[in-house]
Amino acid sequence: MATPLKLSAQPRVGAGRTAVKQVKSQGMIPGIMYGKSIKPQNLQFIGKDIATLLSHAASENVLVDVEIKDGAAARTQLAILQQVQHHPVSRRVLHLDLHAVVETEVIHAHVPIEAFGEPIGVKSSGGLLDQTLRSLDIECLPRALPDVIRVDVSNLALGESLHVRDIVLPEGVKVKADGALTVFAVHEPLVVVEPVVVEAAPTQPEAIKEKKPEAGAAPAAAPAGGDKKPAAKK
Repeated sequence: MATPLKLSAQPRVGAGRTAVKQVKSQGMIPGIMYGKSIKPQNLQFIGKDIATLLSHAASENVLVDVEIKDGAAARTQLAILQQVQHHPVSRRVLHLDLHAVVETEVIHAHVPIEAFGEPIGVKSSGGLLDQTLRSLDIECLPRALPDVIRVDVSNLALGESLHVRDIVLPEGVKVKADGALTVFAVHEPLVVVEPVVVEAAPTQPEAIKEKKPEAGAAPAAAPAGGDKKPAAKK
């Protein structure tokens, strides 16, 4: 059962960049709340309250009891923190989106999946645990929304898989995903085979052979200063 976090807010007057800059100059964070049961409402939050809220959030699905104070009047609205916009460099919070919900209406959400335990196939056979599905599409009442779905993988042997249909869900939670989808599997470790380099045998330099004269070619001239035949006697 999810326990909503507390958050205070005030109505935000005005819209556009000028109004947003004025809110930020006062140390406040602009936001908006919308939902089927309410009209969209511009809100502003104290920056320190948002920092505290996010530090206590266990997952991306944060259930919040928002107390909206407008002068002497105040009302509380149950909502889910839908989106938090951060500055790309400083990472400070720039804007909040809240989705108002009704306690008696079923909501849909994507909840992260987390493994616990050491698989038999990893511990005894040296296998590797592979997670192929990171979140699960579920439906439940708002206060039954889990922060995370934890799955025991201790009994997975080498070559075995665990599917969506095998997951034990918290009370009041129904799965919307295909039951045949694989969530975890234990595989044999990949063996990297190093290529064998065969060194080539050293080659002998090619012997240079004297070129034979071609048939019908004139004989080569005798070298200068060579032996001459004696002249015939008269």
